This record gives sequence, structure tokens and C-alpha cells, in this order.
Amino acid sequence: MSTPQIPPQITDSHCHLDFPDFDGELPEILARAAEAGVSRMVTICTRLRNEPAVRALAEAHAPVFYAAGTHPMSAAEEPMASVEQLVALAQHPKFVGIGETGLDYHYTGDSAEVQKQSLSIHIEAAQETGLPLIIHARAADEDMARILSEAHARKEYSCVMHCFSSSAELGRAALDLGFYLSMSGIAAFPKSQELRDIFATAPLDRILLETDSPYLAPPPYRGKRNEPAFTAHTARVGAEVFGLDYAEFAAQTQANFDRLFWKAAQYEAVA
Repeated sequence: MSTPQIPPQITDSHCHLDFPDFDGELPEILARAAEAGVSRMVTICTRLRNEPAVRALAEAHAPVFYAAGTHPMSAAEEPMASVEQLVALAQHPKFVGIGETGLDYHYTGDSAEVQKQSLSIHIEAAQETGLPLIIHARAADEDMARILSEAHARKEYSCVMHCFSSSAELGRAALDLGFYLSMSGIAAFPKSQELRDIFATAPLDRILLETDSPYLAPPPYRGKRNEPAFTAHTARVGAEVFGLDYAEFAAQTQANFDRLFWKAAQYEAVA
């Protein structure tokens, strides 16, 4: 009888396991992730009042790490975070990133000034902690590039453009700062060739994988609830984009994740 092949290990660098879409199903979700080779997940808290529940998820499940911040679309309705608050949260051993934060003018352009204020606070927390900033950017490319660049000139920090689907110009600006671009299910959509072309011009050592689940499921699950196991489908498309075999691409994205999310890599090393 043949031994089942163990798939190459990959990481879902951005998901939302605390969302109600997953209620009561987390053990099954994590089991399917493991079966697909998804050995780690970073679950993202988007409203700081939910941080205790998200932290509890990370504490209860070995493969799960977490990050926290105020999502730009919620910036106007949530209490403004403080640098001190974010730095204090970052002391937890499984807290590995600051955010998600950023700018979203597509739906919430009327709160642009509040979003910018919130973003600046998160950047300062990333600068102070050395943890990567997790950026959500939509319909705000010019302001996004300017704010990230100006802050980086004042004091360096690391960053991932989560679920990257912005312009080539913003992608280049981020890469020029040493930042990372994360491939989500959007990169696997048939009509996303232009986005795949942007990724293809990026350095291979600056690419991460994510689901943003429960949203943006890649084919063949498009339109259904996304989950961490589906990272593997995006990874297969990524391997094609870079002309690599799956195992080689998976290994490279693991090395990239370990470099950027150094605290998760160190936690594993001592766990």
C-alpha cells in the first residue's frame, strides 16, 4: 500500500477565522488546511474590540497566528487606535503583524482623512515593534504610495500589500521600498491576466500567499466561501506565473513569509 504523499507546505498569510462564516466549523477548516499543505495561518483582527476573541483562536490552535488593527473601512466608526495600544498587543508571542490598516476610497472615500490618521498610527506601531505592516489598499493608489514612502524615509519598516490587486505603479512603489506583494484568489481569476503580469515582474523573494477568507475564493470555488485550504489553488497559479514547479514555488513563499513574519518563524523554532 502506497504512503499518501505529503503536499509541499505553504502559509495562508491573511485570513479571518473569527468571522461568523466559520462558526462551529473551525476544527474541520483547520483539518482541511493541513491536508492541503497549509501549515500556518495568520488570522487578522479588523476591529480592536475583537482582539481578545482573535487572540484566543491563536492560543487554542497551534497553526494559527494573528495580527490586529483597525480596517480602513471601519476607521470612522471605531475608536481611534493608539500606538501604545498596538505596541502592547504586540507583546503576545503569537501576535505577528500590525493591521490590517490602509486606505479604501472605493466605498469609504468620505472618511479619507480619518483613514490617513489611523494608517499613520499603525505605521508608527510597525516602526516601533519591528513587526510587518499589513496594508489594505483600494482606489487610493496615489495617497497610499506617498504616505508609505514618506513614512519609510523617516524610519524604515517592513510591510505586505495584502491581497494585492492595485496598479503596477503602486506595486512598483511598494517593491522599491522593500515591501512584499501577497497573491490572493483574485490572482487566479481568469480575467486577472493584467494582475498576473504585475506579479510576474516582481522579485520572487517578495511574494506571499493568502486567501483573505472567507472572501475571494479562487477557481474552482469562486463565488463560494473561501477557506485557508484554498491557498493551494492560488499557489498553483503563482507557480505558473513564475515558471516554477509547485514545490519550488511553495518553498520560496515559505522562506518569504519567514523573513517578513519573523516572529511566527521564531515561534515555530522554539515551540
